[in-house]
Amino acid sequence: MDIPKTLILIRFCFAPIILALAYFYGEQSVLCILILMYVGLLTDILDGIIARKQNSSNQNLRRLDSQTDLIFWLSIGFATWLLRSDLLRENLLGIYSIVIMEALCYVISLIKFKKETCTHAILSKFWGITLLVAFTALLGFKTAGIYFYSCVIVGFIAHLDVILIILLLPKWTHDVPSSYHAYLLRKGIDIKRNKLFNG
Repeated sequence: MDIPKTLILIRFCFAPIILALAYFYGEQSVLCILILMYVGLLTDILDGIIARKQNSSNQNLRRLDSQTDLIFWLSIGFATWLLRSDLLRENLLGIYSIVIMEALCYVISLIKFKKETCTHAILSKFWGITLLVAFTALLGFKTAGIYFYSCVIVGFIAHLDVILIILLLPKWTHDVPSSYHAYLLRKGIDIKRNKLFNG
């Protein structure tokens, strides 16, 4: 069995389930959505670790992982809009800023490399944690506050780092820990990747 691909598929399948729960069951679905979110994040952590342990981490797997992450988090975002639109409408500026930065990452990468971005940068992983906390606060405790604002700030910085990585890289490369590492690659210097976090 290909465990990493199975874990990615599980996370992909969670996306429509999360949307359906929010749409059809409303407030009653909150606990289930939160559980799926946490399990989904766990599959995201494990698929990369297992793939690296099995020496099966490659470009196609990492690209599949990246696009599945996007679909998974978008499903949680849309579900949160269905359930907590009053809170989100009060924070549209932060939402728009993240959406624009995410779009810029893809547009710049597609223009430069004809491929989507797939950096799996360290700051992006940290942003994933702040997303988890922010969505937990929004869905579970009906609050935005510092959790939401922290998520937006970290997200903006993480996306800026990804944009710099794309601009600095001489050729498309997956698993680049930071813009500093992209700079080293541009200079022709080999970089060290953390086996736990990067392929």
